[in-house]
Order: sequence, then C-alpha cells, then structure tokens
Amino acid sequence: MKNKVNFLEKLLEGASVEWKPLEGVCDFKNGFAFKSSLFKENGLPIIRITNVDGKNINLTNVKYFNTVDYAENTQSYEVRYGDILIAMSGATTGKIGYYTHKKSAYLNQRVGKFLPKVEILNNRYLYHYLLSKVEEIYIISGAGAQPNLSSNVLMKKIKIPIPCPDNLKKSLEIQQKIVAILDSFTELTAELTAELTAELTARKMQYSYYREKLYSLDKNKVQHLPMDDESIGVFQRGKRFVKTDLISEGVPVIHYGEMYTHYGTWADKTKSFLSEELVKNKNLRVAQKGDVVIVAAGETIEDIGMGTAWLGDEGVVVHDACFSYKTTLNPKFVAYFTRTKQFHDQIKKHISSGKISAINAKGLGKAIIPVPSKEEQEKIVSILDKFDILTNSISEGLPKEIALRKKQYEYYRDLLLTFPQ
Repeated sequence: MKNKVNFLEKLLEGASVEWKPLEGVCDFKNGFAFKSSLFKENGLPIIRITNVDGKNINLTNVKYFNTVDYAENTQSYEVRYGDILIAMSGATTGKIGYYTHKKSAYLNQRVGKFLPKVEILNNRYLYHYLLSKVEEIYIISGAGAQPNLSSNVLMKKIKIPIPCPDNLKKSLEIQQKIVAILDSFTELTAELTAELTAELTARKMQYSYYREKLYSLDKNKVQHLPMDDESIGVFQRGKRFVKTDLISEGVPVIHYGEMYTHYGTWADKTKSFLSEELVKNKNLRVAQKGDVVIVAAGETIEDIGMGTAWLGDEGVVVHDACFSYKTTLNPKFVAYFTRTKQFHDQIKKHISSGKISAINAKGLGKAIIPVPSKEEQEKIVSILDKFDILTNSISEGLPKEIALRKKQYEYYRDLLLTFPQ
C-alpha cells in the first residue's frame, strides 16, 4: 500500500482528487430495440450483448439491419471507433467493450454507450477505470440468474476519481499519463500474444509436416498393411455407458467426448472413472496396456479416428463411440499415425455423416499403415515425441503467459487508479 501511495503522490504532485459519480462527468446512451425478426444477413451491423467480450467489441456472429425497416431515426445509436460500450443484461452484464473497428455499427437494446465529457474526462481513462469495476457493476445489476442493469443506478452509484478537479488542463494531463502507462501494458500483452500465437502456429505446421514425412515410407522398401490385418491388429468396439455414470474415482475409463478435450497421443491416467459394480453389471469392455483407443464418433469429420495409446498398467474401460485397437505395432506409432493427413484421407470416405458423424471398425480397418521394423517405429516415435513436447509446452505456456501479463496490467491499473477517498 505504501508503494501505491508514493507512486500516486509523485504522479499527482500534490494535486487533490475528487470522486465524482459517472453522471457528473459522463453522459449515457441506451440502445435501440432492433427487432430480431428484421435481422438481415448483411447491411448495417448491430452490437448486441453477446458482442461485448469484456475488453473489446467482437464482431463475430454479428446481426445486420436495414434503415428502411424502421420509421425511427437510428443514426443517434451509431457506434464509432473509440466508443466504450457496456452489456446491460444477460451473462455478460457489466462487461465492457472498446470499439476498435473502422466501420460504424449500431447499438442494440440492453447495450449502453458511455459519452464522457471531453473537457473533464479522458475517454481511455474512463475505459481502464471501468475495467476495474466490472464485478462491482455486476453486483449492482442484481447479479443472480437474471442480472439487469439500470443506467440510472449505474451512473449514480459508480464513482470515478478525477485528479486535480480545480485545474482541468492539469487533470487531463494526469489522466493521459495514467492512460499512456496502462495502454503500453495492453499493447505489450497484445504483441506478446500475437508473437506466441505465431510461434505456436509455426511449430504446429512444422510438426505436421514432419509427421506426414515420417509416415511417407517407400512401399517398395517397407511393408504396408490394412489396419485390420490380423498380423498387426484387431479392433474391438467399446460398450455403452452414459456421462452421468462417471465418478471421481474407481475403474479408469475414457469417454469419447474426452478424446477431443483431454487426451493427446498417449495416456497412462484417466480423467474419469466408473464404479466396479457398473463395469461388471454392464460387462463393459476394457483396453489393456499397449492398446490404442480410437474415437469413432463426433460432430466434425476431421476429429474422427484420433487415437490415444493407453500406457497405464491398469486396464481402461472404453466407451461405445470408441474402439480399442490391440496391436503388435508400437502403440504410439499407431496413435501418431491416426493424426496424419495420410490416415484421415483414407478413412474419410467411410465416415457416415449426420448430426453425429461416425465410422465403424470395417472403415477404420481399411486404412493402410506402413509397417517398418520395431527399431524404425521407435525412432519415428522418439522424433515425434520431441515435437509433441515442444508444441504442448508452447500451447500450455501461451495461456499462462497471457494470464501473467493480464495480472501485471491489473496490478498497475489498481496501482494507478486506487486514489484516496
């Protein structure tokens, strides 16, 4: 706290601070009731509460309107670059958005726009301050299942510190200094995120390239066999259980949905479990150490067929939307193969499409897999393991690094905006 006080004292240079309700330094504009029945596929974009993401305005899944559909003048609801918006109801209540797009948009009902009085209040100063008040705003909205924010209550209850209120020129200079510091942290975070994302994309492309190359073995030198050839493997479909059967401890189990969200190329521990009683009563099927669990159903064709080598000492129960593949090949060699374009190009034609896409054992078994020597399989696995570790470390490090930068920004924001009351 002492550091905060000293920092602010130096910044203020003895100037006083006055806490003013937002209504004293800022006007507010409520949105217009655009009718969902008149939404268009193109035209003028409408900003709805779902487009306010807590930092900026996201224009994905945006709806459009045409002015000829409305007798009222919608021009006063225009949103331009630099406008600060707030979600007034729903799950995003209290979230702030800064409009960064060049093309104008229009304010929907239950979205509000702040209009700071420029002779008193710096627009970006207001933006950074509001970001620090999201939780407080959510509370005054009533929180709960159906939060609903009143613009009158918001503008009266939320107070903002105005440094040096008796000298507005100096006040705006101080506000601008604070903005410059906080904007620099925001910019650094954005730059770092872009760099790390680019690095991750490059590593994934490199990983994918070498994975394809390592499995492109000369058919004149290396045997290639269908995966259901009995000399290399046998498929067994899992048996049905439901998500509500999953518990926190018991018999290890892999549910097909977890194959998309939790498991990578190999695993020796599971996220979920079943009771021994259920496993026995339903006579559920178990994959053993060295088997490969292959997902056989999903919402997207691209993900079907992904395999995870099971390396746990204890057997693992397999869901009926998966197959276990008992193989004489190195299980990780098979699992990496199921993640190649070479494999997916072969099984695509055997996938049945619908609300849920699926493939059967016969379709999976038709895929031709190269069968090099055990030593060559281990060599390929060793190379891909290194790529896997590198890519995963960047994937895991990215959100951690971003979270760290966010905390750093929040620390300095609180440092700069915690004025004495």
